[in-house]
Amino acid sequence: MDYSKIVNSRIQSIAPSGIRKYFNLLNEMTDGISLGIGEPDFVTPWHIRDAGIYSLEKGYTKYTPNAGFTELRTEISKYLKRRFGLEYDGASEIVVTVGGSEAIDLSMRCILNPGDEVIVPTPSFVCYGPLAAIDCAVPVYVETKAENEFRLTAEELKAAITPKTKMLVLPYPCNPTGAIMRKEDLEAIAEVLKDTDIIVLSDEIYSELTYVGKHVSPASIPGMRERTLVVNGFSKSYSMTGWRMGYLCGPKEIISQVTKLHQYGIMSAPTMSQYASIEALKNGDDDIEKFKEEYDGRRRFLLNGFRNLGFDCFEAQGAFYLFPCIKSSGMSSDDFCMGLLQAEKVAIIPGSAFGPGGEGFARVCYANSMKNIGEALNRIERYLNTIKK
Repeated sequence: MDYSKIVNSRIQSIAPSGIRKYFNLLNEMTDGISLGIGEPDFVTPWHIRDAGIYSLEKGYTKYTPNAGFTELRTEISKYLKRRFGLEYDGASEIVVTVGGSEAIDLSMRCILNPGDEVIVPTPSFVCYGPLAAIDCAVPVYVETKAENEFRLTAEELKAAITPKTKMLVLPYPCNPTGAIMRKEDLEAIAEVLKDTDIIVLSDEIYSELTYVGKHVSPASIPGMRERTLVVNGFSKSYSMTGWRMGYLCGPKEIISQVTKLHQYGIMSAPTMSQYASIEALKNGDDDIEKFKEEYDGRRRFLLNGFRNLGFDCFEAQGAFYLFPCIKSSGMSSDDFCMGLLQAEKVAIIPGSAFGPGGEGFARVCYANSMKNIGEALNRIERYLNTIKK
């Protein structure tokens, strides 16, 4: 049987994630240090875990409403207003999803038609272009520049828009660069979009990890709320990756269609995880601040470490990544990162895995202990001395 004729051709055309290769290789090594996988190293706070455990002890193991518990959606609404000044009706403008990833997937499937174009600033997380392509849409990559602190400029956006443009992805704070968008940047973007029907998909999963100023959502900019879908979740801010909890906010006319697709494809997010998430939203603000303070210390330590090693490194202002330029090594991103992994058992991810503009850089995740980060820097220095000989 020729499975190449059976499996969906669009799925076959999508390359596997360039991140997982390094994760899999590191798992086969002893004494390895991972600065590669974007997952908090903190355990989910006990009071949140306890809420999940309690729900199991009480036998709360049934299906929930498709869009999520009413109480959870109400708490999400309160949280967004409290933390970011956003106002969404929990009953009609929020749907709870299986991680932020499902929210992104649902948004694209509900908005895009074959041939529609999706503008994706890069370097950025690996999922946006492939998901658009699976939906028969066309990803249009716009390469952001280090000299602009990897922000998408209004001029770059305007140049990329065509009559076929249906969606703009705004992935800020950005994985892998750590870039953020300031209020004035978003106001300029809003000016470009004001006379169009382009929908903005704003992936704000790292919103709480903003170290300079406060995160600004595109949905808070005048004229943008009605065209913006906000993706967020619990994975990064509360260290709840394995609980698989996210949500999508937007105009009720779109959320009703998203909920319908979610209903047929997933039915509902995990019940235990929803109870844990309610606790996180009610009593987890201090956890957020604790994690953020720790990450910020690591960010500054790692940034100084790379600069002391002679790397040109943009000062990331969000998420938990640095994106140092490794062009001075004379090696491609993939060769540099693979050589480092094989020689010193340190995993970082080649920038080329994150789309146009990523070659010549590497993504380094500081969701690891200060001890391991320090040891990783020592190993990187040793590797540099080796390749210079």
